[in-house]
Amino acid sequence: MIKHIPYWRLSSFYWFYFASLGAFIPYWGLYLSDSGYSAIEIGQLMAVIMGTKIIAPYLWGWIADHRGNRLFIIRLGAVIAAIAYAGIFIINTFWWIFFVLLVFSFFWNAILPQFEALTFNHLDKNDHQYSWIRGWGSIGFIITVVSVGILLNTIDIANLPIIVLLLLSGIAVSTLMIFDHAGSPHEDVHLPIWNILKNKQVIALLLACLFVQASHGPYYTFYTIYAESHGYSHSWIGILWAVGVLSEVVAFAMMPWLVKRFGLRMLLLASLFSGSLRWLLIGFYIDNVYITAFAQTFHASTFGIYHAVAIAYIHRYFKGKNHGKGQALYSSVSFGLGGAIGSLYGGYLWESLGAGWTFSIAAMLSFIAFSISWKFTQNN
Repeated sequence: MIKHIPYWRLSSFYWFYFASLGAFIPYWGLYLSDSGYSAIEIGQLMAVIMGTKIIAPYLWGWIADHRGNRLFIIRLGAVIAAIAYAGIFIINTFWWIFFVLLVFSFFWNAILPQFEALTFNHLDKNDHQYSWIRGWGSIGFIITVVSVGILLNTIDIANLPIIVLLLLSGIAVSTLMIFDHAGSPHEDVHLPIWNILKNKQVIALLLACLFVQASHGPYYTFYTIYAESHGYSHSWIGILWAVGVLSEVVAFAMMPWLVKRFGLRMLLLASLFSGSLRWLLIGFYIDNVYITAFAQTFHASTFGIYHAVAIAYIHRYFKGKNHGKGQALYSSVSFGLGGAIGSLYGGYLWESLGAGWTFSIAAMLSFIAFSISWKFTQNN
């Protein structure tokens, strides 16, 4: 633990935030399927959540950077997100759920990028410690995804929204425990963001992030449905998700050593190339439990290493008053636009071409991200 850094307070936010993801992302598609929605409708509803990331993070980031009230934005987003999500209990129709998810995710997606910026402000020159704090989020995801999987063997999946709402409330409470930190001043705090975006390396990084998150779309939207259709129980599905995120925890813990040993560029290239292999293994070998479990260990690189490296690059390119906008732009382009594209094409291809072709497209998108990074990304 680093002196003067509120390690456990920062970590508690990540725990609850990703615990809510552990209940929501793996099982939400299954909840919608059980409610009678088609693959295309599920893809569209998931795309709403991803789509608000295109606008919401950057809008809230711009407000936080210019008004200097980042923590207030985080707390406001957490509280309104929980209240909005509670609307899911009112009516179970497509357009009402669409509206609830639109409002909920608009505020929910404002939280994480700004908290990432707040965390780096607290870390200051100890930014290599980020992965150790962020790793608690992965632990929260693991505990939740396994627990919910076991729980769904005994209770109806219609109860899933209750679990998600409780965890969203935990996020709101955790934001009240942290204090604000402006971070160290930078010489280039007034550098226009458009000057940063003229950098070919920045453009290449954001473009690669878009493609790699688009490649994750079918996985986040349909993996649980896919596994269940091939005979996996809810408990086993929870364990498979946990294997992936446990691998991610190991990757986060090793990141300081990995960066020193291999450098950011090599780690980024390895993570993107491994994504192609992972999607092909999932798409064509789901009936082999050993290969399926092995494919999940690639989450260490396809998300853990990739995300830590991408965040490190963003932190170095976008400094001072551009820090929050940089984090938000990364979230908007990758998890927002990329995630929305992934959910949409996943929904349409899943019904027309099947899982094999859908994950093959995902593998191709990950390789495109690898090719872009190979040509343009330098080892900063």
